[in-house]
Amino acid sequence: MLRIVNFAHGAMFMLGAFVAYYGSQLIHLGPVPPFYVMLFVAPVVVGAFGLLIEVVFLRRLYGLDPLYGLLFTFALVLIAEDAVRIVAGAVGSPYPPPPGLDGIVNLGFAPFPAYRLFVICVAAVVCVAVWYVLERTPVGARIRAATEAPVLVRALGIDTRRLVSITFAAGVALAALGGVLAAPNQNVEPTMGDKVIINTFAIVVIGGLGSIGGSIVTGFALGLLQTLGALVFPAFNDTLIFLLMILVLLVRPSGLFGSAAAAK
Repeated sequence: MLRIVNFAHGAMFMLGAFVAYYGSQLIHLGPVPPFYVMLFVAPVVVGAFGLLIEVVFLRRLYGLDPLYGLLFTFALVLIAEDAVRIVAGAVGSPYPPPPGLDGIVNLGFAPFPAYRLFVICVAAVVCVAVWYVLERTPVGARIRAATEAPVLVRALGIDTRRLVSITFAAGVALAALGGVLAAPNQNVEPTMGDKVIINTFAIVVIGGLGSIGGSIVTGFALGLLQTLGALVFPAFNDTLIFLLMILVLLVRPSGLFGSAAAAK
């Protein structure tokens, strides 16, 4: 929405996982597993950190060449990863799923891990909620207007800086939520965000900058492509997504579902 190439998204993903990991060790609320508490607490904590980054640093780069924002967020990745490595160490730590979601569910046609099914359901709900807020609410209309025509919106008496800050913080909070959900499926380590940011960047480019539906459809399609590629062309599995990105950019620079204004 903000037309920012945020390479620190993976670092926020990683910070969400670490906040959940250490928060779960500190919080004990009786019958409520700490994991469920961290689903709400970690995004708020990391989102507040993202708000601080936007207010203090990133807003000074608006209106400049997008390369400045890219370089700043890339530097932020290095700083965040090294800081976490100093505090928590470089070795990953396991983060088990909550009780009740650590088994297998029989779907009728195949067994499926209960926690992965939970992640799919939560992701679907979050995607629908984000789409609804941006496309069907007055707040979403103001956010879209503030990012597409900020001068006109300011002339109408709307504080565009506040809207942009809230939007950036919300994006960071969503990245942290993704980190919390991904933590039980992998070790919590400082570089865990690096494993997702490149694919995420390719998905956004192919789907179209600013298109939620495009990101969802492209994410599913590329997930299937990489899964099938691992079976058919294992040696080229990691490059398939980039080959497709190059092909899409050659044919449609704005992405499959993006607009020409977004691409510009």
